[in-house]
Amino acid sequence: MRPVSSTPETVPGSDAPLRAALRYGLIGLGVLVVASVAIATLVAGMPGLWGALLGAAIGGGFILTTVVSVLLGAKLPPQMAGMVLLVSWVAKLLVVLVIVAVLNQFDFYSRPALFFTVVGALLIVLGAETYGVVSQKVPYVTTRAGDGETASEQE
Repeated sequence: MRPVSSTPETVPGSDAPLRAALRYGLIGLGVLVVASVAIATLVAGMPGLWGALLGAAIGGGFILTTVVSVLLGAKLPPQMAGMVLLVSWVAKLLVVLVIVAVLNQFDFYSRPALFFTVVGALLIVLGAETYGVVSQKVPYVTTRAGDGETASEQE
């Protein structure tokens, strides 16, 4: 009997929950963009349109970057994957702070539309990603002995 390996790169489809999270997150963001652009444009005109588009880009980009960085780091050793997540988190935080600081100087967009769209993006995209992860069925194996012992050694 062959030994069973539990490393992610040898398990086919082990990143299926992350890919589903990315797919559902993008779908949720698309629905939010259409709805928020329509509502904000009706309420505030062109500034509402720009506020909704900027809010969707900032909020959706912030959340979806996490899934992408986890997908990229999934095949790496645990220490390197942790470093990828840490660097991506700090980088996206700095990018958002710079974008908000630059946007603060302009008045071509509706600030309430930007705010509500960012909050909506955070809630909808996180919820869609959570649904994507939870709805996936990924097989896993629990051994009776420790991880170092193969299936043939257990018998």
